[in-house]
Amino acid sequence: MCRFLIVIERAKRNYSACSPDLPGCIATGKTRDEAEKNMYKAIKIHLQGLLEDHLPIPKSNAISEYIVVS
Repeated sequence: MCRFLIVIERAKRNYSACSPDLPGCIATGKTRDEAEKNMYKAIKIHLQGLLEDHLPIPKSNAISEYIVVS
């Protein structure tokens, strides 16, 4: 089992998602939930491709934190 941070952002008409640890692995959706589900599928496909190409699965190094600025 692998665990990856994903970032979901609202666009004008939809949501987009990416993972800092998996460059190029992105997904979109009409809703936040749909973008998250599509990102889950995209990550599975991305990892499967890495395995098929005999490439290593990257370790998850990304972290997330909110900072309050006044």
